[in-house]
Amino acid sequence: MTDLPPLRDVIARHGLSASKALGQNFLFDAQLLDRIAAIPGDLSGQSVLEIGPGPGGLTRALLKAGARVTAIEMDPRCLPALAELEQAYPGQLSVIEGDAMKLDHGKIMQGDPFHVVANLPYNVGTALFVKWLGGEQWPPQWKSLTLMFQQEVAQRIVAPPGGSAYGRLAVLAQWRSAAKLAMKVHRSAFTPPPKVMSAIVHITPDDAPEGVSSKKLERLTQAAFGQRRKMLRQSLKSVPEALEAMATAGIDETRRAETLSVAEFITLARLIS
Repeated sequence: MTDLPPLRDVIARHGLSASKALGQNFLFDAQLLDRIAAIPGDLSGQSVLEIGPGPGGLTRALLKAGARVTAIEMDPRCLPALAELEQAYPGQLSVIEGDAMKLDHGKIMQGDPFHVVANLPYNVGTALFVKWLGGEQWPPQWKSLTLMFQQEVAQRIVAPPGGSAYGRLAVLAQWRSAAKLAMKVHRSAFTPPPKVMSAIVHITPDDAPEGVSSKKLERLTQAAFGQRRKMLRQSLKSVPEALEAMATAGIDETRRAETLSVAEFITLARLIS
């Protein structure tokens, strides 16, 4: 690795502190960051999109792993620290100042396949995740998602049917992708320590079921889990043809959303014209 000053020294020199408003929590443990960067596999020569790099802790690990990193950062205070990394790894790091929710990631990555690796800011993590999972184009441009969430959110993404954690995120993550909990991260690893534990989810795209629209499945799951305590005949009555689709599929309309498997949601989405 290029000889760099300790990250704590860089943060102190630039007068940086984690912004609560931006959902920032900094990681300093180089070994932990290396383990996170290793989750997608060999990144040597691979394109990686990182969201919210902050002062560049995870960015360092990705660069050390040989990745070509494009980092989107909206906090202008962090840009000088990231500029130092750009100079230390010429041609290997590109930093874009902006809001990741408003940018076209595919265009930023110039149409090439890429991995997403990010310690996501808590306040936008779920919205970005749903954005990456959505869309009718499949397989997606991204090759894998390696994302840090609050542990509760991570558990909802990988949850099986039947439990309280199972919901819309699980269905959207699992209907055409493989989702696994890759690593738990203790709150004490962060500066400042968040109030909750964190975990890293790793997602890889699978084949998409034929005849299923992503938009229909999103609408179906939003309605079903938006009123999860109600029977499906009540929660899905706002979705045209949903009740007829349940009858055709032989799904009891007195069931609740959390009892339906991902395959059953796929069947309903397929039957709704």
